Amino acid sequence: MAVRRSVLETLNDTELIQRYRLNREGILIVVDLVRDAITVPTIRNNPIRAELKCLTTLRYLAMGKMQLCNADDLAISQPSVSTSIHQTINALCRPHIIRQFISFPLDIRQLQRNKASFMDIAGVPGVVGAIDGTHIKLIAPRQDEDVFLNRKKTHSINTQIVFDANFTILDVVAKWPGSTHDSRILMESGLRQLFERHHVPAGCHLVGDSGYPCKSWLLTPYLRPQVGPQLNYNRAHKKTRSVVERGIGQLKRRFHVLHSEIRLSPEKTSKVITVCALLHNLCRQRNIPQTEDGDEFDDDDDDNDDEHREFVDEVEQCGLAFRDHFVYTHFR
Repeated sequence: MAVRRSVLETLNDTELIQRYRLNREGILIVVDLVRDAITVPTIRNNPIRAELKCLTTLRYLAMGKMQLCNADDLAISQPSVSTSIHQTINALCRPHIIRQFISFPLDIRQLQRNKASFMDIAGVPGVVGAIDGTHIKLIAPRQDEDVFLNRKKTHSINTQIVFDANFTILDVVAKWPGSTHDSRILMESGLRQLFERHHVPAGCHLVGDSGYPCKSWLLTPYLRPQVGPQLNYNRAHKKTRSVVERGIGQLKRRFHVLHSEIRLSPEKTSKVITVCALLHNLCRQRNIPQTEDGDEFDDDDDDNDDEHREFVDEVEQCGLAFRDHFVYTHFR
């Protein structure tokens, strides 16, 4: 029987980050989060420890291929690799754990800090987050295959994601089929309720592309800006919104599983996406650097960037009027 080496004792932090995206301290945090859920009492010899299950899962998320997860002298069988990954992903997806790492700020002081950080980028006042959708590929599902086909004719989960100015994820919705438009995902989300039920105070805004409806709390660009305040605003808006494009790029570069076609069911793929977002925030909290090839990388699969939506309802007309007032107040 192969001997399972102690990866945490034999590799330094640089090597651990290269292979697992977390340093030793970060890996142990993950183990502590899920130990209760993935440790199975057994009388058989040489059971798979929680640490090894977590390492196997992190290796899969970093590389994107399950068959490579037993190539690090971890000495577990391929069926055990699959079981370990699914157990760990499910454990990390428990709501109380997700809330520890991903939550939209409602505290006034934190919102003020977010505004200040975004203001420093391009001078757009009141911005607390940047929103976009990104498509994560998956294999053709057995059921409802057609609804998972996106505009590029690949199967995907359309994932809504919000970043702050420091590339921390504030909100992620990873459950909608690839054919779903970004605007519908937002309108059906809890994020919309936070703003429209005034849990987030007035004067706080998201920035998003023209695939989204214009709201008093969601600033979108002008499709045909006039020279002057509108053009000034569009330039500042684009620079501010680039945060989410760069953030998505960093997330996908950190976890290569999000770059490749995920060979899991839609439900399991959604959990993988959410766990990657959670772990990304853990890395941000603990200042764990990305690998050398992952410092700067923009998202390149946006479908709806500055797309014109034909239908504008009465509610959005109010949003457009608010934007005009906002622009001619701040960008003269």
